[in-house]
Amino acid sequence: MPSAIFTIGRSGLTASRLSLELTAQNIANAANPDYSRRTLTQSELVMTGNIGIGASADSLGGIRPGVVVRAESALVQRQARDTSSALAAAEAEFFALREAESALEASGVFTGLVEFEAALTRLEGNPLEPALRLSALESARQMAGNFRVADSTLANARRLVQDEAAAEVLTVNELAAELAEVNRDLVAAREGTAGRAALLDARDKALRGLAEQFGIATVINANGTADVSLDGAPPVALVTGGVTANVDLSVNPDGTLAFDVGGTAFAPAGGAMAGRASALSDIAGLQAGLDSLAQSVIGIANAAQAAGVDSAGNPGQPLLGGTGAADIDVALASASGLATAPAGAPAGSRDTSNLAALLATLGAETGPASQADALLLSLSSRVAALDTRREGLGVVAASAEAELLRETGVDLDTEAANLVRLQQAFEANSRVIQVATELFDTLLGLR
Repeated sequence: MPSAIFTIGRSGLTASRLSLELTAQNIANAANPDYSRRTLTQSELVMTGNIGIGASADSLGGIRPGVVVRAESALVQRQARDTSSALAAAEAEFFALREAESALEASGVFTGLVEFEAALTRLEGNPLEPALRLSALESARQMAGNFRVADSTLANARRLVQDEAAAEVLTVNELAAELAEVNRDLVAAREGTAGRAALLDARDKALRGLAEQFGIATVINANGTADVSLDGAPPVALVTGGVTANVDLSVNPDGTLAFDVGGTAFAPAGGAMAGRASALSDIAGLQAGLDSLAQSVIGIANAAQAAGVDSAGNPGQPLLGGTGAADIDVALASASGLATAPAGAPAGSRDTSNLAALLATLGAETGPASQADALLLSLSSRVAALDTRREGLGVVAASAEAELLRETGVDLDTEAANLVRLQQAFEANSRVIQVATELFDTLLGLR
């Protein structure tokens, strides 16, 4: 039928326009990591005409625009989430422990112990020299200050991780609420529409955000909705359809984290939260080790004082006070009170056997200096291992991200070629309508 020419041209214009719009949308979102490219399906539009009685004929009537198809791959998406989650865990633990390492190294605990031992060694050469006694006492004061600084900076590093975890828990709850809302909207969304594609993009974005903080197990339902469970002990449901469970965070007395999901105690097994929780457990161990070291120094120094006499022949009084790294301090009022001589020695004795015993205990293989060195070495080894692991996981995550980009991302070269092709198609269909118009004008002009 003659009017089919107009139908063909018009359907071509419509399909070209819709495809152009999707191509332009793809190009505009080429740098958006949470966007998946779209394409428009097309099919032939077949027209049926009747001539006479019982006769029919089918003819091509143009193009019927189909549905919006969003590029996606469930497997690649899951791999990208899992690798991102593992990398986030390693990075969170690495950065937290690196801060703790810097805090301990900057505090000078090991250096303070070594200098205290060196000052006592110098005093051993001339135990009655007031300047050497004062130097030894001030070295003890400096060492105690180093312990307090280490405790304070370690506490600051711990609070930094705790505050970060508290802030990210709020983000997790927001993402869970957003995902639940997307799930509710997806149930009502019409298949093959641009609106549904946008909802699916929002779904995947929320899943990626959740995976960075917690290891997650995801079930994608037939209607596109996502149910999410958090990996851990035990696994707990976070989002089920349009319903969410709230994640709560509290801090234990030792500074470690305690999680609660919907009323269930939970220990994360992946994501940045697991890294932070592990780091805080390690920092709690460091704090306990630092307190034990301070208690050891206090005990050794005060035991040596109790076993000797000072320069006036009086029984030695405690050199250090406190119960740990936070409150260790010098308790001796005067440098003359340092008990360098053994018990029973007369006033002004130059016998340094008691001081020698103290130096032997401090310098032993299991002494405070060796303990401090072992504590720092263990932490440094842990940080170095985490750094190596972080770099390896970074390569894996980058590879998974690149694969996801190939599957769902926008190729600007391809889209530019499509843009030219669709513009030409649009112009061609416009020309078809123009020719049809001229043809009908010519026919109507015949006399």
